[in-house]
Amino acid sequence: MESGFPILGNESDSIDSIDSNPDELIDLFLNCTADGIAIIDMENRFIRVNHMYTTIFGYTEKEVIGKKFTEFQNPKEVKGIIKLVKLGKVYSNVMTQRYHQDGSVLDISVSYSPFRNSKGKIIAVLAVFRDMTDLKTLERELRKTRELYDLITKNTTDMIKVFKRDQILIYASPSHEKILGFSPRQLVGKNCCSVMLPEEKENFSIVFHKLLETGEPQLIETKLSAANGDTIFVETSISPILNDKGEIELFVAVGRNITDRVNNDNALRNLDRLSIIGQLAAGVAHEIRNPLTSLKGFSKLLQSSVNLKKQDDYLSIIMEELDRIDMIVNEFMSLAKPQAIEFEKGNVISVLESTINVLHPQALLHNVQIKLNYDEEVILLMCSLHQLKQVFVNFLKNAIEAMPKGGNVNIEVERIESKRVKIAFSDEGPGIDPEMLKHLGTPFYTTKDKGIGLGLTVSNKIIQEHHGSMRIESNIGEGTTVTVELDCI
Repeated sequence: MESGFPILGNESDSIDSIDSNPDELIDLFLNCTADGIAIIDMENRFIRVNHMYTTIFGYTEKEVIGKKFTEFQNPKEVKGIIKLVKLGKVYSNVMTQRYHQDGSVLDISVSYSPFRNSKGKIIAVLAVFRDMTDLKTLERELRKTRELYDLITKNTTDMIKVFKRDQILIYASPSHEKILGFSPRQLVGKNCCSVMLPEEKENFSIVFHKLLETGEPQLIETKLSAANGDTIFVETSISPILNDKGEIELFVAVGRNITDRVNNDNALRNLDRLSIIGQLAAGVAHEIRNPLTSLKGFSKLLQSSVNLKKQDDYLSIIMEELDRIDMIVNEFMSLAKPQAIEFEKGNVISVLESTINVLHPQALLHNVQIKLNYDEEVILLMCSLHQLKQVFVNFLKNAIEAMPKGGNVNIEVERIESKRVKIAFSDEGPGIDPEMLKHLGTPFYTTKDKGIGLGLTVSNKIIQEHHGSMRIESNIGEGTTVTVELDCI
């Protein structure tokens, strides 16, 4: 037979002892309970307290016994309750604050009940005290934290979301309504991609799977559709929330409206592109003028010739020159025309060859030879073809202009890892002073008379958006090398 009381001696002796001595049973109960217990007589004086009472309040038993109950409690709060308990009423779990002997405040849960004798007469009041200070302190801290969190989420301009593994939202901050026009109530319960533009969902799926695989926070740029139909550009950091088993249970996403930044970036890119177009125009005009001269000459020969074979030869040459003009114009227009930013599969070799065609007229004017060296004919990237071409045009144009008396530009392409490619653009120019080199890439800083100082700034931004890196190395008298590394498929 097991008992919750620490009974001494053998079982039968203990039971007999308790049965024959009720006071011992009461002592065992009072000393074994985790609650503080006090017995108050009908004159509101302490007649008994247990050890836990003295532990909770810091008073010794000698300091308490015989004293009025109201000397240690709040008289206004206690008198009415004690009076009703003496009439037979029971009070359970009354939350109140009491003072420790050292003056500190305690959060106490008190239960009061009448203490009756064998005839049912109320002869005392039994008060049971439970120290709730730690729990209440924790609750207050949690409440403060929750209030602070609510204050942050209600006033932050960032959009905060919490969603489950199935991507269903369980929380959306009020800032969504200000930015997107959707209230949290409209978003909670829906898929976290519900306001995302259709073309963005595939990229989000890739990032989400990477988040599940690595468990590391991910950064993603997406386009969201606002309630009024506007497109909002958002940069979002997504982090996993782990349960007590270390498993990913939830995700928190903090999104920032970067529409103005994107528009500014686009404006800078357009300005840079227009600058490039203006500087290439003379070379393109020169390149078109040559085939036009041939067209005029062979058109006159065609008019005066009666030989059918010669006419066929002349027509063949004319068609070749027209194709060349068409190719030059198309390449030039692909750079000049604003393009939507879309990532697609592209062959970096093809992009480089297309870029060389655009720069070929300017290279001829400066007596520069462009050499492209590669081991593989197909190296695929997920990229924006037009943006990548803009970057390569910037690098080649800088290399050509660095050699006004002519020279060679070498482009080396090699796969450095299974999913990484390195592209190096090297010229034979005079090189760049180290003091100037460290300022390159700063907006509107340029070493050229006709430059606007945006080329490298825009190029670096585009490369970063392609999850790549760029570095510039140069020595006086030895030329300059711009190296780009990009992820490939």
